[in-house]
Amino acid sequence: MNKLVEKPHLAFLLAIPILMLIGILRGNATLDINVHDTFYVIAYLHLATLISILFGIIGMGYWIMLKSDRKLSKWLNGTHIGLTFGGIIVVWILTKFYRSETVEYQFNSKLTLIITLIIILMIVGQLIFPINIIYGLIKKKKNNIR
Repeated sequence: MNKLVEKPHLAFLLAIPILMLIGILRGNATLDINVHDTFYVIAYLHLATLISILFGIIGMGYWIMLKSDRKLSKWLNGTHIGLTFGGIIVVWILTKFYRSETVEYQFNSKLTLIITLIIILMIVGQLIFPINIIYGLIKKKKNNIR
């Protein structure tokens, strides 16, 4: 875990091929999001591509900070990685609990609320990345004693 916090770019850059593979394997499947009377339909391949681009930008940002010998906060690194990947795993697990019977509407609506709150927390958690980059730019460079 310590290696992951010290080199967070590895987690984001290694997740890109996995996301793209999932997007390709899903074929023509789509994600349907209903907001009041409007349906948003997104193909999984497009969603995987979008998230891969985002992960690429984040991974490159962390890598550039590492190569320029800037010290990032380990606490912010761990929090950002935990919210991003932990949130994805929790949302994926929670979607497996959806019930198909129409009688269970109340259960599904509460589950949808929980998933929505976790996704909002994940999105807000992405603000940790620019805060950490700014912290690394303001803080002095690492002391490299050889």
